Amino acid sequence: MTSPPLAVLHADEGRALELLTVPQVMARLQLGRSAVYDLLRTGQLASITLGRARRIPIRALTDFIDTRLEREAAA
Repeated sequence: MTSPPLAVLHADEGRALELLTVPQVMARLQLGRSAVYDLLRTGQLASITLGRARRIPIRALTDFIDTRLEREAAA
């Protein structure tokens, strides 16, 4: 099964803001749907809502991973 292409919004600074769908984040983190929505609900993973669609900026996913890596390294 192939993931749909990334959604792209143009930010004010002239750079593109790439957005992921929940299934794309599920695949990248190798987590289930409930686990990803739990991360979104608790604010650990930032997202935006466009109409009824939830989108996660790639930067938010990268920040989430970096934070978890730092937390693991400190433990």
